Amino acid sequence: MTLLILVVDDEPDVESLFKQQFRHDLRAGRFVMEFARSASSALERIVDAVDVTLILILSDVNMPGMSGLELVPKARSIRPDVPVIVITAYGDPDTKRRAIECGAEALLTKPIDFNALREEIDSRVGRTA
Repeated sequence: MTLLILVVDDEPDVESLFKQQFRHDLRAGRFVMEFARSASSALERIVDAVDVTLILILSDVNMPGMSGLELVPKARSIRPDVPVIVITAYGDPDTKRRAIECGAEALLTKPIDFNALREEIDSRVGRTA
């Protein structure tokens, strides 16, 4: 069973940052990470994720076109079983409140605390084992 984490961010350097932070897990095959550069691309992948077990969606808030806050309820309507964590550079109370109201499980602020994110991912991987 392949476990998938979908990362949604329009910034190209995010992919290399995540691959670097989780390189040991990725090499060991604990899970795979796929990257979508837009919310609409992410929605397509969520719909098509029948060949893997989608365990987590991580989405930036500010993206051209559809924002991460607009993505959350759409992703949750397609896959209510998959948690969405929103990532933003603006961790103000209003953004956090709106993210939770949209259905996000949590909000992480940039720079990302990769230790906290690793704990969350480890928890998700452990539940599917």
